[in-house]
Amino acid sequence: MSYIKEKFKAKADELSAEVKDLLKNHGTKKIDEVTVAQAYQGMRGITGLVTETSLLDANEGIRFRGYSIPELREHLPKAPGGQEPLPEGLFYLMLIGELPTEADVQNLSSVLSRRSHVPNHVFDAIEALPVSTHPMTMFTVAVMALQTESVFAKAYADGMSKKDYWSYMYEDSLNLIARLPRIAAYIYRRKYKNGDHIQPDGMLDWAANFAHMLGYRNEDFKELMRLYMVIHADHEGGNVSAHTTHLVGSALSDAYLSFAAGLNGLAGPLHGLANQEVIKWILDMREELGGGMPDKAQIEAYVKKTLAEGKVVPGYGHAVLRKTDPRFTAQMEFAKKHLPDEELVRIVWLVYETVPDILKDLGKVKNPWPNVDAHSGALLVHYGLVEYEFYTVLFGVSRALGVLASLCWDRALGLSLERPKSVTSEWMKLFVEGKVEAIAE
Repeated sequence: MSYIKEKFKAKADELSAEVKDLLKNHGTKKIDEVTVAQAYQGMRGITGLVTETSLLDANEGIRFRGYSIPELREHLPKAPGGQEPLPEGLFYLMLIGELPTEADVQNLSSVLSRRSHVPNHVFDAIEALPVSTHPMTMFTVAVMALQTESVFAKAYADGMSKKDYWSYMYEDSLNLIARLPRIAAYIYRRKYKNGDHIQPDGMLDWAANFAHMLGYRNEDFKELMRLYMVIHADHEGGNVSAHTTHLVGSALSDAYLSFAAGLNGLAGPLHGLANQEVIKWILDMREELGGGMPDKAQIEAYVKKTLAEGKVVPGYGHAVLRKTDPRFTAQMEFAKKHLPDEELVRIVWLVYETVPDILKDLGKVKNPWPNVDAHSGALLVHYGLVEYEFYTVLFGVSRALGVLASLCWDRALGLSLERPKSVTSEWMKLFVEGKVEAIAE
């Protein structure tokens, strides 16, 4: 057993004992009450999940094991000569709960490199799809094809003890994380670069190797990929991709089946597809305004026109956050350092100066501030990655770090099959009229 795996097991045993004590002594303590509106409107704000890897605060933003994004950028190990954190370090932090050393990250990078081989039948599955297929569909199909490699599925079929579930989930998770960049890059080169594929470089870190296989040699782009993979990795457990992965995993589905389900949620326009919508909206605005650099008055008029047409301004608003997304700020700081004169980036900044006040004046928007999607597309376009449909695949590669670390913890803590109670609208009408009692377990 590797030392990282042993360390995870020790941490899991310790927390498992604490959770058992919590359930024994405080299991009947109420956390929250559910309203009729919450039952109908997406269960917003209901505290009903436990996710160890990150916590989202409405005013503080995302914290990974207690560390903010600025703190991660400062304290996580970096590639030689680099200034952005290595995603391997964030995965270690989410898994173990401690900041990794340089040696920890180098070890994990080596482990992922050794596990990165993708069986040929996975590429065959991708090739069987029309080239016109959306890259997220190809990505999900490839992950499902890779499920043949699940050590958890094999061990479960052979019969194993519940106490070993976590170990096989850990192995599957590392194998899947190791192989995702190769699969994603293969899809990109097949769809957009005439099938001219690039072999991996085992001397590079996980994110830099991904950039290399995509076909981007620029060192700043490798830095962007490191930052991108870190800031998109997790956003606590209630978002669609994380919750779906957890939900499917709660049925003892393996990492491949669970993550593929999460990817299908990530592909939705109200989740991961939003990054694609932002850049399309900005480019449409610039075209309608005659090209070039618009001024704030032109942007304000276009925003109001968008809203008057019953549409939303993509990239603005968040179900939980009540401040500018720290992930947006991190990308803005990257842009100011590496590409301050890029026109598309400057438009993003002008939109940032314009939209919040307009949305606040509407009086109905709780969060008029930009989220992570408001900036990422402009950075990718600058470096030449202009294939917008592929942006959600990048998101998916990153999100694997958080949701798979969480699945390891789900197995280690023995979390139960997720099965919330539902009622009918007829029951709800009787309830609000006082004709039936609330259902109690």
